[in-house]
Amino acid sequence: MDCLIDIYNSAVGSCSAYNRVLNYVDYVRRVYVDGGFSRLFITGFGKGAYGMALAAAQHLDDIIISGVVVTKYGHSETNIAGKIKILEAGHPVPDENGISSTAEIIELVKGASADTLILCLISGGGSALFVAPADGITLAEKQSVTEALLKSGCDINELNAVRKCLSRVKGGGFAALPYPAKVLSLIISDVLGNRLDVIASGPTIESTKASREAIDVLKTYGLIDKLPPNIINVINKDIQHRPINAENIIIADLGQALTAARARAQELGFEAEIITDKLAGDVKDAVKWLSKHITPNKKLLISGGETTVTVTGAGIGGRNMELALRFALEIEGSSGITMLSAGTDGTDGPTDAAGAIVDGNTIARGRTVGLDAQDYLINNNSYTYFKHVGGLFKPGPTGTNVMDIQLMLFS
Repeated sequence: MDCLIDIYNSAVGSCSAYNRVLNYVDYVRRVYVDGGFSRLFITGFGKGAYGMALAAAQHLDDIIISGVVVTKYGHSETNIAGKIKILEAGHPVPDENGISSTAEIIELVKGASADTLILCLISGGGSALFVAPADGITLAEKQSVTEALLKSGCDINELNAVRKCLSRVKGGGFAALPYPAKVLSLIISDVLGNRLDVIASGPTIESTKASREAIDVLKTYGLIDKLPPNIINVINKDIQHRPINAENIIIADLGQALTAARARAQELGFEAEIITDKLAGDVKDAVKWLSKHITPNKKLLISGGETTVTVTGAGIGGRNMELALRFALEIEGSSGITMLSAGTDGTDGPTDAAGAIVDGNTIARGRTVGLDAQDYLINNNSYTYFKHVGGLFKPGPTGTNVMDIQLMLFS
């Protein structure tokens, strides 16, 4: 168990928000000087915003004029003294603090001009934290749509296709606000394939609005007839082209984390293999796929991605805990098999755990205290199961987010 935690920490550490931005401060300074800029504004949103902003504050202080970033509750340590203001807001469902924080960021960039460089620090979670509902939609309506989509089993691409259509800052909207000022975005990717228009719903990508895709998503998950007409009207509303001056750079992603996990495993003496960096789809199917890789050989298998869960119960859990519990059922009674499944951000669903660690005895331990794992899965209550049985993995917020990692050890 300790070795799996060590490997997880190495994977997450390789995508440290602070260190990844630190690697780019010289480039930011070069863009600033070569472009003839005289002002630097710092903006940011996402679970890694604090670490990213801290690196900028410590190494670009002499040219920073002002800054505002927003992160998830509990994902910042202290306010950054001086020029960058750190705010916190709700995730994955947006809240009033997200509204007010976004308003402050918008107000900052509206003061930009052609001599201004705006450094935008983007990481996973940005879609919920950076929130400015489109005209004609209230925060309550946006919250309702978000909650429905989160429970439907849709993936992040589908979720953000709808979010883009309900926002003034997504789909290139944010980069359009300070035009002709240049926006330089450093991005930690939390989506498969590193699609720039999907990460945080593409606030600094050339104007896009996926109306047809959004409507298809709502139809697919049976939500189209459950939403009020004003929301559908906003989704279908044409968007005018909004010129932007933006450069977008991905500075960390899942592939980097998995590579670091393999390297650390090898340092510890394991034969290690990355079997996929695209684990996706319904968690039930993902577990079946992972189970096909069970081997009698002594080995560590590494995978990563982002699965989905269709929530029908009233329990507490997250996709990693549900995946781990379902995998525990697959290996029930087996010896020498241990799995860790966890979010690289240190959280899983609306809980204080990142995921769970299971082995061949996890289900038997539940039975000895009268717990039926299947009943807990039916109620989407994996967190409570592990709370009673043991196995919850609680590293705390990591300050980054490159999706999820699974480590399967066969010893």
